[in-house]
Amino acid sequence: MLDTLFKGAGMRRQYCRMKERVDSRIREKAIERARTRIYLHGKQPEDYAEEVLEVIVKEEEDKLRAEFKDKGILMLLAALGLSFWS
Repeated sequence: MLDTLFKGAGMRRQYCRMKERVDSRIREKAIERARTRIYLHGKQPEDYAEEVLEVIVKEEEDKLRAEFKDKGILMLLAALGLSFWS
């Protein structure tokens, strides 16, 4: 969908680079959250198999993306002057 908006090759390249950076930051934050989640359960990351760690990180990535989506919608509503509470 967004690819049709960015018709020029330069714009498409910028979009791809930006998407890669965002995905990388989300991955880093998800790893931090996963590590915290593991420590809160009284374990070490080394106690888990690599596949299990990937699942935990993927869950955290999904949570982060959902949070960003929710916050984005709220920001849009706030910008339009709309509110859930009125």
